[in-house]
Amino acid sequence: MIIAIANQKGGVGKTTTAVNLATALAAIGKRVLMVDADPQGNASTGLGIGRKDREPSLYQVLIGEAAAADAIRETVIPGLSILTASSALAAAEVELVDADRRSHRLAEALATLPAHDFVLVDCPPSLGLITVNALVAADAVLVPLQSEFFALEGLSQLLGTIDRVKTGLNPRLHLLGIVLTMVDRRNRLSDQVCADVRAVMGAKVLKTVVPRNVRLSEAPSHGLPALIYDSRCAGSEAYLALARELLERLEQPMAMAG
Repeated sequence: MIIAIANQKGGVGKTTTAVNLATALAAIGKRVLMVDADPQGNASTGLGIGRKDREPSLYQVLIGEAAAADAIRETVIPGLSILTASSALAAAEVELVDADRRSHRLAEALATLPAHDFVLVDCPPSLGLITVNALVAADAVLVPLQSEFFALEGLSQLLGTIDRVKTGLNPRLHLLGIVLTMVDRRNRLSDQVCADVRAVMGAKVLKTVVPRNVRLSEAPSHGLPALIYDSRCAGSEAYLALARELLERLEQPMAMAG
């Protein structure tokens, strides 16, 4: 199962979700590959992979200079590996603009790897060629959505991109769900935003919400997922619950529709 974790809006907890969901799935016995598709490389940092240890990276894989297997590093979490990113990835969109099958480079690279239970792709905060590559490779999309006033702004654009990729490039692609992040229960606006999103998107919004939590913010500076840094914090507990909810959703036949 390949899941693209995408939102063109930055600062919504996308990489935090990718790293901690991957860790949670590995913790319950799944074999997981994280694909760091963001030139900032924050997922690689958050899983303890130093910048000097990221070559070859996804950049070399996409432009055909390295095999995907050569860009994968094991993490300290059993069952979780990562295909790393470096800042050079930012150049890939320009270099691939005239390339053959430019939108299928990631899908073709992942097809060369041994099977994993889950592949999670941490997309960049844009709807450019790298994100399109992730959507073409993916079976499903998970959208982290921050519980703030402008939460729904831009969501329709992302959903439109998903529909276009599904129609033209990847008919199996579907929206797996929307996860509300950075939820502050002390803030009435946060609760109102959550209610508004659920009213608009209905069952596509996951029941699990991720609270605003300082331990989630601290963990990347230690090169660790929050689930390892502090397994008992509210953020870690939320991502474990999210992993369980997603597994339950994937077991439902209707989860593969839409």
